[in-house]
Amino acid sequence: MAKAFDVIVIGAGPGGYVAAIRGAQLGLKVAVIERENLGGICLNWGCIPTKALLRSSEVFHLMHRAKEFGLSAGNIDYDLPAVVKRSRGVAKQMEGGVKHLLKKNKVEVILGDASLPAKGKVTVKTDKGSEDLTAKHIIIATGARARELPGLEADGDLVWTYRHALNPPRMPKKLLVIGSGAIGIEFASFYNTLGADTTVVEVMDRVLPVEDADISSFAKKQFVKQGMKIMEKTMVKKLDRAKGKVTAHIEAGGKVTTQEFDTVISAVGIVGNTEGLGLEALGVKIDRTHVVTDEYCRTGVDGLYAIGDIAGAPWLAHKASHEGVMVAELIAGGDPHPVKPESIAGCTYCHPQVASVGLTEAKAKEAGYDVKVGKFPFIGNGKAVALGEPEGMVKTVFDAKTGELLGAHMVGAEVTELIQGYVIGRQLETTEEDLMNTVFPHPTLSEMMHESVLEAYGSAIHI
Repeated sequence: MAKAFDVIVIGAGPGGYVAAIRGAQLGLKVAVIERENLGGICLNWGCIPTKALLRSSEVFHLMHRAKEFGLSAGNIDYDLPAVVKRSRGVAKQMEGGVKHLLKKNKVEVILGDASLPAKGKVTVKTDKGSEDLTAKHIIIATGARARELPGLEADGDLVWTYRHALNPPRMPKKLLVIGSGAIGIEFASFYNTLGADTTVVEVMDRVLPVEDADISSFAKKQFVKQGMKIMEKTMVKKLDRAKGKVTAHIEAGGKVTTQEFDTVISAVGIVGNTEGLGLEALGVKIDRTHVVTDEYCRTGVDGLYAIGDIAGAPWLAHKASHEGVMVAELIAGGDPHPVKPESIAGCTYCHPQVASVGLTEAKAKEAGYDVKVGKFPFIGNGKAVALGEPEGMVKTVFDAKTGELLGAHMVGAEVTELIQGYVIGRQLETTEEDLMNTVFPHPTLSEMMHESVLEAYGSAIHI
């Protein structure tokens, strides 16, 4: 006889495990099914271990700057296996934390591959055989994987995806990174800091193409200063592989040239994990590997929801988690607010960091807004200078008519932490007057957020 639950969650990533925990907190009988690691890609092969690697490279970079701070450090070096071991240890610790939370909240965890043979039914293939489950509500949170383009497929030796880059077989000497989104530029930043001769190829007209143009431009200058080679409006047509080397055929301006590398990282987007679930047979609409949903993550099939990366952009862990909570509360009879993609911050942990929320200046103008724009440089902030981090910028975009904060964009030290101030401001429908009248503590990096607002209205003090 099939085991019955109120809610079955397929996938235990940052969307799935959070949905399961919140559902259990609300009194629902919940099961979560995972075929690989609790915590999903984010915790095990994405957000968390990547940040651990980047922290190591950040410390390595600062050690080389010791003299600037009146310190002395000699024989500075790194041990790549030890750096990776720390990163994997952090991921393992966090996975254990998720396991504890699920157990604490009495969520039944089933390890295996799930499929949906019929509405309200789930079959799980486990090590012990096959298990049938039923639930009135099913949440699909199966996430996504790296997109692989024909001719650029990863092999784990010469050509890597993010997984290989997180547990590398060697330190690259001459590295090609294809794609300058968050994943590509973070790995480029990590390996470049450790000494790899790094080239980044981006098909769009600028690196970090989803960011505001001013931020992209500023970040590019810093990357180039650090020794990266940035190739924009450029495409890798094919890769010729030989022992110990890859010859990349690179097209720019209609002309194809070749360059040799010993390692290539492909970071050209993601593909939703929709295969093998039986979604199409149930009537679920899939568009370019992602499940089509409404604002409440409903698929159109009664009782079936999709959250996180499989439900489309923005492909961010915090968006998935918030959707998980929203759907759990909806199922439990609540009246939650839908998640607004335009109010979700994006963070990139390269050096310098990049963070943003809302509309870019260009997008705001395209949408018909008359805008007021403020910019403030890190060099004008005492805390930034004291930290030895004077390279950066904060940019704010306002509706000139209403004072609404349309967007905020940052590049520089710790901006991934600062951005939340503007996220809260947008959530509370804060106007420029509210922000201008807010007293920011001194000395902090957050003062630049205040100054950027003031500058948009001609009132900045320190510029």
